[in-house]
Amino acid sequence: MAQVQLIVGLGNPGQEYEQTRHNAGVWYVDALARAHGVHLNEEKKYFGVTGTFTFEGETIRLLVPTTFMNRSGQSTSALANFFKIPTEQILVAHDELDLPPGTARFKQGGGHGGHNGLKDIISRHGNNRNFYRLRIGIGHPGSAQLVTPHVLNKPSTADRTLIEHAIDEAVRYTPDLLRGDLNSAMNHLNGFRA
Repeated sequence: MAQVQLIVGLGNPGQEYEQTRHNAGVWYVDALARAHGVHLNEEKKYFGVTGTFTFEGETIRLLVPTTFMNRSGQSTSALANFFKIPTEQILVAHDELDLPPGTARFKQGGGHGGHNGLKDIISRHGNNRNFYRLRIGIGHPGSAQLVTPHVLNKPSTADRTLIEHAIDEAVRYTPDLLRGDLNSAMNHLNGFRA
């Protein structure tokens, strides 16, 4: 049984947000979809775009919510409930202020760290925090007042390149996580710096 059955990329819907830092989780799911030749299609009943690929005989589902970030759990809970996927078998990819661009980290469980997408997912999955996370570094603007404009703006070309390198590394080590080898996935990715 795959340890992860559902991989979610967090972001905001609409063209004006597509290239913003807050959509780094979506960039990861898009990269994973490309790597596995998956075309994501809109599924209104899951409030998102979704697709599947087969990994070692298991079906792995990809999901990008089409709700706004602070309603992400509406999408994840709709799909997880329908397919009876336990919260512990979900991987949520999201932007992370506390990591610099060019780094990414796998982890399991933890709080929401003020991230509205994680906050909503935790609350809509019965306050279960035990899902996997892929934290994609976007850097911190230096002051709390600057966080909102920072996450809702495009990174510089240099930062975008660093973020994409980190995402490529995360895609490379996602199979370890799917097999349930979190330590291997973490050891490889957590030491990486673009």
